[in-house]
Amino acid sequence: MDDERTNQDKLEVEFNGSCLCGGVTFTLEGRFESFYLCHCSRCQKGTGSLYGANLFSNNLVLNWRRGEALLKTYQVPNTRHKRCFCKVCGSPMPYRLEALNLVVVPAGSLDVEVPIAPTARLFMAELANWGEKLQSVPGFELLPE
Repeated sequence: MDDERTNQDKLEVEFNGSCLCGGVTFTLEGRFESFYLCHCSRCQKGTGSLYGANLFSNNLVLNWRRGEALLKTYQVPNTRHKRCFCKVCGSPMPYRLEALNLVVVPAGSLDVEVPIAPTARLFMAELANWGEKLQSVPGFELLPE
């Protein structure tokens, strides 16, 4: 029971985050409701990777500590797909998605461990072919020599 309470307490705390160059820093207060790995083609383009890994909440308070002037936002026309990023290093940053009353937080932007496991993988029909069967790809602790 104590372990369960400790894990629940971790869901409602203050989280710190930053961009790669350190020019933008932020805090989040509240809890995350979901954590989606999205394989849609827009998330692939926006991350340059297999998926977007974003945390979602409709109760988080987002506070910019430093570098808010370094932020750039792009929204795909006629969609709700939006990206916020540091103009210096390109790191994805949190943003408010007003249409759904959500704060969207790229998981990699947090400076602490993500407190919840992924909720679901989305748009699996758009999964890039090179993302299939990753369990069979060798793994290394560091760059291979």
